[in-house]
Amino acid sequence: MERIVFHIDFDYFYAQCEEVRNPELKTKPVCVCVFSDRGGDSGAIATANYTARKYGVKSGIPISFAKKRLEQRDDAVFLPVDFEYYSEMTEKAMKIMKGNADIFEYVGRDEAYLDVTKRVGEDFTKAKHLAQQIKNEIKTKIKLSCSIGISSNKLISKIASDYQKPDGLTVVEPNKVKEFLEALEIRVIPGIGKKTEEKFSEMNMETIKDLKKIDVFTLNKEFGRKNGTYMYNAIRGVDNEPVKEKEDSTQYSKMTTLKKDSKNYEFLLENLKELCKQVHDVIIKNNKMFKSIGIYFIQSDLTNKSKSRMLRNSTNNLEELERNSRQLLLEALENQTITIRRLGVKVADLSEIKGQSNITNYF
Repeated sequence: MERIVFHIDFDYFYAQCEEVRNPELKTKPVCVCVFSDRGGDSGAIATANYTARKYGVKSGIPISFAKKRLEQRDDAVFLPVDFEYYSEMTEKAMKIMKGNADIFEYVGRDEAYLDVTKRVGEDFTKAKHLAQQIKNEIKTKIKLSCSIGISSNKLISKIASDYQKPDGLTVVEPNKVKEFLEALEIRVIPGIGKKTEEKFSEMNMETIKDLKKIDVFTLNKEFGRKNGTYMYNAIRGVDNEPVKEKEDSTQYSKMTTLKKDSKNYEFLLENLKELCKQVHDVIIKNNKMFKSIGIYFIQSDLTNKSKSRMLRNSTNNLEELERNSRQLLLEALENQTITIRRLGVKVADLSEIKGQSNITNYF
């Protein structure tokens, strides 16, 4: 059976949600920001609309950089993220997608894979009509535009969804894969980052067609067997990974940017307790127990550090989480010379609550 897979990706999702909420923003540069707790312009851009992108504003850059690039636009708008609202929009959109799929795989707030093979009878023409129907329904009901890539596997569909953004619809039938891929730049392959692209550029490799000249043994030698084999297959459009229902989260975590860089135990403990409560709320909401507890932090030099421990029995007890997190913090701060910028707590090895979770809950 020839699979037919959709990759649906929303255009500048957070900023587009803000435009839906306030249509007056559509003509303005809109930046949705993750502000840190340090006040002012401390933080980074989460998403920018296409008007802002024309000025070089993109996800991940500091808010202060974005404001400098948009200083000639006195109508530029900088908004804080509103994850609760975006989640509501996601839920509505995913419901529409799920109702049009044989198999639905949630990837994130703004993207998903759909296997529609049976629904369209392996017919790419019918698949294109279905994709347009999905786009129209999402646009009518929740006023969001999205781009859809259609092919026989997840890899090509993901590349295709980005091909004609925004509001694109690209179909790549099996006999067109070679022609579609070879003209594209190497960086369109998911997983190939800036450093890898620079390395290929040094080798005078710019397009996927150029990259095909390298044999799998050379790729394995340069990038390791796993990455080399992946690249060799990807540039030929080979991907056998099925669309599958998303599995439950394997861990829950919460992280915060501290109001000041510090290695003071009391100050860090105060923040740690609040993070434990936030993680515990998620655990209870999802009816889970945990067996592994970890703390992690980003230091002032942007290096990472973490410590974790395994409990004897699974639990969902807040006091147990706080006690172990506190002990891990004490251990982590031994011989700590660098101040800490961001602090996080996570729980893993999750299991469903079945009956009474522990003796404490009984009492």
